[in-house]
Amino acid sequence: MSTVNGHCAPRLDRLRQVFEANFTDGCEIGAAVAVVENGEVLASLWGGSKSPGGEPWQEDTIVNVFSTTKGMVALAVQILVDRGKISLDSPVADYWPEFAAAGKQDITVTQLMSHQAGLAALRQQLEADAGYDWDGICALLAAEEPWWTPGEKHGYHAISFGWLGGELVRRVDGRDVATFIREEIAAPSGADFYLGFGEDLDARCAEMSELSTDPVPAGEPNLFELMMSDLEGLTARAFTNPPALMQPGAVNSRAWRGAQVPGANGHSSALSLARIYGNAGQLLSSEAIATSGRELVQGPDAVLELETRFSVGFMLPQPHMPFGSGEGSFGHAGAGGSLAFYDPERTLGFAYVMNRMGPHILLDPRAYRLVDAVYGEDN
Repeated sequence: MSTVNGHCAPRLDRLRQVFEANFTDGCEIGAAVAVVENGEVLASLWGGSKSPGGEPWQEDTIVNVFSTTKGMVALAVQILVDRGKISLDSPVADYWPEFAAAGKQDITVTQLMSHQAGLAALRQQLEADAGYDWDGICALLAAEEPWWTPGEKHGYHAISFGWLGGELVRRVDGRDVATFIREEIAAPSGADFYLGFGEDLDARCAEMSELSTDPVPAGEPNLFELMMSDLEGLTARAFTNPPALMQPGAVNSRAWRGAQVPGANGHSSALSLARIYGNAGQLLSSEAIATSGRELVQGPDAVLELETRFSVGFMLPQPHMPFGSGEGSFGHAGAGGSLAFYDPERTLGFAYVMNRMGPHILLDPRAYRLVDAVYGEDN
């Protein structure tokens, strides 16, 4: 049994119990969960090891949170909207002129940020390390023809979202998105969030396991099977082109950790993510908070082939993936199991991170059990 460390408010004792059970049931290698409400850290728990049989997980251990990174990109865009630097109704090409190519001149920022732009994948097969070339990948996306008529449907921009939103931030602000997130989001929240970092932080970093081959529940799509069913299709391209993300061990490499892939390679601790989301009311105006929690699209996802809901950049609670206390909650889940969100009704930030990759497309049962413990009847 793994020893769980940290502290937890008495009213969240069930959270500790559930977190411990995730270890005793063999669901974890290493993991952490944190809750910040009204600026107070109600829970910061961690346990297990940074790799199988490796060094113990610590409170400041950072780990790849995959698509949970997208929430940081969305926060960056919303901050620039608040400052009057970006209009959600304006064409992306107003800020990024090259983006107008291939009939994309009318795609709005809202459409881009809500997975409606039809740019979920690149048709041209890329070399494995192409995603580490920021200017090159953004030039290809700017030239790409949409896979569907923008605005007519939505489909999860699994990796491309980060480059698209990140380049928008860079074009408007001048700083790259990693610097913007560090200076405008993480630092004011007293948090660590890294989008590309040097070897000096490798000792703090947990290693991700390979994607689990555990079967998914009946009725839940199997992402691997979806991709393998059509290797040239949209779903496969969205996740595997460029292919570095899918190569064994790639996400633990120095190249991956040092790059900016803001759709997938942010690294953080649970406490830092909870602090950032718990501070959302200070980072964003009340109007931006409302916009972030307001549904823009719901229904069949052209990439994931299940129902998804999104606002302007954020994943929203869904019937099969509830989080928060109301419809205004927003955040993002990440491949393998991580989750972070903001609940404006309670001014609450929640985060769960781990290094054992689960097989689920959206919310992992481990995260769901922890959220349920936070929102139990007595809390």
